[in-house]
Amino acid sequence: MSVVLVLQARGLGELLAAVPALRALRRAEPQRRIVLAAPHRLEQIVDLISSVDELVATADPAALIWDGPAPDLAVNLHGADGASARALADTGAERIIGHRTPALPKLAGPRWDPDAHMVDRWCRLLEGEGIDADRRNLGLVPPVASISRRDCVVVHIGAGAAARRWPPERFAAVVRHLLVLGRDVVLTGDPFEHDIARQVAAQAGLPDDRVLAGRQNLTDLAATVAEAALVISGDTGVGHLATAFGTRTVLLFGPTPPRRGGPPAHLLGRHAVLWAGQVGDPDSSTIDPGLLRIGVPEVIAAVDMQLDKQAWAESGRSRYRRVG
Repeated sequence: MSVVLVLQARGLGELLAAVPALRALRRAEPQRRIVLAAPHRLEQIVDLISSVDELVATADPAALIWDGPAPDLAVNLHGADGASARALADTGAERIIGHRTPALPKLAGPRWDPDAHMVDRWCRLLEGEGIDADRRNLGLVPPVASISRRDCVVVHIGAGAAARRWPPERFAAVVRHLLVLGRDVVLTGDPFEHDIARQVAAQAGLPDDRVLAGRQNLTDLAATVAEAALVISGDTGVGHLATAFGTRTVLLFGPTPPRRGGPPAHLLGRHAVLWAGQVGDPDSSTIDPGLLRIGVPEVIAAVDMQLDKQAWAESGRSRYRRVG
């Protein structure tokens, strides 16, 4: 069977932003086997996309091992870097779709636009090759939860770099506010953030059994996000998960502008996006000054607004209020 090889060896958020492009490839190539080269830890989410036939575990483009027949088509949804372009060229693919890069001078793709939205970037890449892509096709079917946490508020304290991690004491203040409101709160994060989550819980007076950071696999985390009444998160993959499941969010951006990776414009009604307007280094080892400009009062106001919207939507009443 002929093969389409897709490279996207980054994180959860990047994978979810590539979902419309992956589904566009599925529609365009219904008879071909679609193989995704992506990190093994994302396998449980790849299964929810329903457009990928096989995962080749790849956490680094330079380490891509392809020992099958040359793909009929290779698609670079990873970036415009030389390593990813060379990795696909080395598979012997008959045709490559990707952005222009000096590492592969014969590749006549579009120029990389650093300011493009993640979803739009990959859709435009395929559209330039005559493959129609629907930017709205971001949704995932929630996995079955092993433990139901319906209507909880998820506070995701983690991020891929310190630059994008809001201070623990501020998260604790927001959690205290939620507890005063009588909300069921859980703290999520990866295994390396378990201690930070416990610190937040201790400062907020939240029981230790509500600290889920490091205790869930990706399927359980996804189910928790899908069932939540609200997700409070920084600029990280959990925010993209909430978007995919239609869960309301309060998202704290900094140092990357939300126009590059926030919820797409047609979904903004369900998301409160906070950003101080200051661009910085998203991979810095110290917290971004712009993120620090987002204070606890602004976040609490956004949280209250989102919870009010959720309660109103679930009340079954008309969306229109009578005034006067």
